[in-house]
This record gives sequence, structure tokens and C-alpha cells, in this order.
Amino acid sequence: MAGILFGVGVGPGDPELMTLKAVRVIRENDVIAAPGDDVRETVAYKIAVQAVPELAEKELLPIRMPMVMDKEEQKKNHRLGAKQIENVLDQGKNVVFITLGDSTIYSTFSYLQEIVEADGYETRLVSGIPSFCAAAAKLNIPLTEWQEQLHVIPARQNLKAKLDQPGTYVLMKSGSRMAQTKKLLAESGKKVRMVENCGMPDEKIYGSLDEIPDNAGYFSLIIAKEL
Repeated sequence: MAGILFGVGVGPGDPELMTLKAVRVIRENDVIAAPGDDVRETVAYKIAVQAVPELAEKELLPIRMPMVMDKEEQKKNHRLGAKQIENVLDQGKNVVFITLGDSTIYSTFSYLQEIVEADGYETRLVSGIPSFCAAAAKLNIPLTEWQEQLHVIPARQNLKAKLDQPGTYVLMKSGSRMAQTKKLLAESGKKVRMVENCGMPDEKIYGSLDEIPDNAGYFSLIIAKEL
């Protein structure tokens, strides 16, 4: 029988935020995949190996998924990655694809899951703590209260939209276009806070819009709440 493909969220950065189920699934299976040319150099691996030291002895499967905007190039890379995984599944081995945060939120795994499922293989998802939940906890603030709405958007693709809806906005991975993002936030009139590299050794916290630098890193998560 073919193996099962697991998509496992390892949380935002702090290995103590990995779920017991994520740890168990990684521990029980022998082939671990991650997006990148070298699994050991991926952020997801560096998080997971701290909680599951035996990960260092497992078979590692790098899945090359370069960040390109061309849709056809993306599809080609996803198909190649899915084929790599299917070759292992055909040997009767399970594959655990580790991904940052939660495996259902803007995860690279979802593209592979769709292809592998369409080809007739079984997949399973294991949730992880989302980065915006961890960031809110780090800031010691609630994301939402009572009947407030929560809007989660990838900031670098949505800089033309106004943040004019009621409730709390979460802007994910906004570092690459921070200057434009800050302008949008200033126009919103909301209270802005940011966590950069949440849960990682180089984590930084910014308590206001004025504190946020234009050259913030890729893993910059902004929470904008109503005043």
C-alpha cells in the first residue's frame, strides 16, 4: 500500500509552541520533507529539531519551491515536488511535510496536497499554532473581543485595499514592502503593533507604527486594532 502524506504545522518559531501531535507524527515517521534545497537549512526544520532531536537522524526530502510570481513556473515546480513525494509514497513510506505556522493558512503544503490527492494518494493535516495567534500572545493583547471581526491578509499582495472594515487586521509577511504597508496603516487610523520573527532568537517587538522600520524582515507580522 502507498504511504500517507502528512502536512504538519510546526508553529511560528518557538519549539515549545509545537503541538504534541506534531511532535508525535514527526517522531513516528521516517521521511521528513520541507520546502527548500536543503531541509536542514529551512526555518521549519530548525524549529522542529529542537523539539524532536531524533529528526536529525531521519531521511530528509528537500522539495524545491522557489518564490516566483509566474503561475506556470509555480505549477511546474509544484508538480515536480509532488512527484518527488509520490515516489516515496509508492515505496509504502509515509512523508511528513513540515511547514511554518499552521498547515492550513497560506501554506506551501496546500499546493502539493491538491496534486497528490488528485493523483489518488491519502493526505492528512496536522494543525500548528498560527503566527498571528502567537504574535498576539507575545504582545499580550487579544486579537478580537465580543463581536469584532478578524481580517487576515497577506500584506504584500493587498496594498491597494484600504483597511476600512471594522475589527482587527492581521497583515502577514509584510516586510518586503514595509514602507507602502506603513502608509496604508497610517491612513487606517488603527492602533498598530508588530512582531518580527515571532518566537525566534532574533525576535523584535514594536509597540507603535512609528517604531516600525522600513527595512523590517520578511517574517514581520502586524496587528492593527481599532482605537
